[in-house]
Amino acid sequence: MTETHATISSGAPIFPAGRYGRRRAPGGRTRRTLLAALALVLLVAALTLISVRLYRQYGDPVYDAQVITYTDITDKQVVVDFRVTVPKGGSAVCVLRARDRAGTEVAREQVTVTADAGERHVTTRHRLATTARPFIGEVLRCGPPA
Repeated sequence: MTETHATISSGAPIFPAGRYGRRRAPGGRTRRTLLAALALVLLVAALTLISVRLYRQYGDPVYDAQVITYTDITDKQVVVDFRVTVPKGGSAVCVLRARDRAGTEVAREQVTVTADAGERHVTTRHRLATTARPFIGEVLRCGPPA
């Protein structure tokens, strides 16, 4: 058996020119990895900025409300008991609504609640007059007074 020049060389095969296409440069993979990492970092930064902006716009932890109960449901009303967290001694404007079984809104009102001096929590009761028999009473949002 005879040996050719390709098998005698230092271990790296020698291919005929133009037969198998162009060979890749050894540094190409590193560049792609760096570009992918940079794109990932930019994506995470953009998502973080969007999250912070939306939190500042919609998620004010100073004003928080929760429904305790809704009672006295009749064809024309629902009474909503709710608790609001406000700045110490401050006030808040809350939007309350009532919906029927199908989910249609049958009442909506804005209510202003004010905490006692030094207090952060206000528990209040409000009667919503409805246009049809309600199924649920809820607090949509609370925020600083305008």
